[in-house]
Amino acid sequence: MFRTISDFVAEITGGGRHPATFADGDYRLAAAALLVHVATLDQDFDDEERTKIKETLVDRFELKRDEADTLVAAALEADRKAVDLYHFTSVLNHALDDDGRKRIIEMMFEVAYVDGKLSEFEDNVVWRASELLNVSPRERVELRRRVRDERES
Repeated sequence: MFRTISDFVAEITGGGRHPATFADGDYRLAAAALLVHVATLDQDFDDEERTKIKETLVDRFELKRDEADTLVAAALEADRKAVDLYHFTSVLNHALDDDGRKRIIEMMFEVAYVDGKLSEFEDNVVWRASELLNVSPRERVELRRRVRDERES
C-alpha cells in the first residue's frame, strides 16, 4: 500500500521518475539534440564525443546509462529530421529558467571542446543557439572561456 501511495505522489509531482521514452516536446530530447548537432558538425561522431554526451546526460538529467543510450539515439534521429535549431530551443525556453538555458550552452561548449579545440562551425552553432535561448553574448563568451580553461587544465 505504501508503495502505491509513493508511486502516486511521485507521478503527480514528477518525483524524479523519468519515462524511458523521450517525446518530441521533452526538454531532455531537445538538449540532447543540440549536443548531438554540435558533435556531428564535422561528420565524425566518434566514441569520445558520444561518451561525453552520454556522461553529460547521465549527470545533468539523472538518467541511467541505458536511458542515456536511448536518448542519444532519439536525439540523433531528431537532429537528422530538424530543419533548424528553433524547435529545440523553443522547447528549452519553455522548460528552463535562465540558469538552465546557460547550462545548455555550457554543455554544448563541453561537447565542442572534446577534441581540444573549438571549430568556427561549432562556435557558430553555439552562438546561434545562445541567441535563441536568450543567453547574452557576454555570458556566452564567459561560458566558452570557462569550458576552454577547464579543458586546458
